[in-house]
Amino acid sequence: MKIIKEKHSVITRWTHWVNFPILTIMIWSGMLIYWASDTYTFTLFGHTFFHFFPDSFYKFFNIPARLAEGMAFHFLFMWFFTLNGILYFFYTIISGAWRELVPQKNSFKEAWQVLLHDLHIRRTAPPQNKYNAAQRIAYTAIIVMGFGSVITGLAIYKPTQFYWITWMCGGYNFARILHFALTLGYVFFFIIHVLQVVLAGWNNFRSVVSGFEVVEEKPDQMVKDDLNPTVNN
Repeated sequence: MKIIKEKHSVITRWTHWVNFPILTIMIWSGMLIYWASDTYTFTLFGHTFFHFFPDSFYKFFNIPARLAEGMAFHFLFMWFFTLNGILYFFYTIISGAWRELVPQKNSFKEAWQVLLHDLHIRRTAPPQNKYNAAQRIAYTAIIVMGFGSVITGLAIYKPTQFYWITWMCGGYNFARILHFALTLGYVFFFIIHVLQVVLAGWNNFRSVVSGFEVVEEKPDQMVKDDLNPTVNN
């Protein structure tokens, strides 16, 4: 028998969907800023294998000569990004939702099992409540990454006024590298997250929109029969 079950609260859904366009604008505007000094490359033994990012990338997205625009958007939407993150963080603490989110003792072991199951190498799915072990690790990591982006962002935005934050981040240049690496992490997380949503199916996506999901549940009598198979013999 199919029943409708509540899965995600209003605040969880609100902060989730609001964060998507905000983070997209932050990454886009961040690229406009990065173009002004795109110095990062992958170099080994004096040979540069690739450059972040090739000229064709900038031409395709019309990025060159838009530094002022990028800074204006980035420094405006960082406030929305920060406030949205703070709202979600304190909601998880006050509501107790963090218990379903924070990785447990066996989460890293079970996360490997989740990966093997998703790759169809392992048949049996590992135990899952609201979130499985891999989701617990990923969703907790993205919260930590959010705090990291704010801290490193302040360090490179106002290195003089927030000199102590810049010092904590290892200096201006290292803070910029960390900020850039976190941005790449968001892109990687977004790709994996969308792929997982597609694989999970419509019911999972609907729960993030409406807050409810449709689950299959056996009637009480059927459950009793399953627990006592000798009754009908």
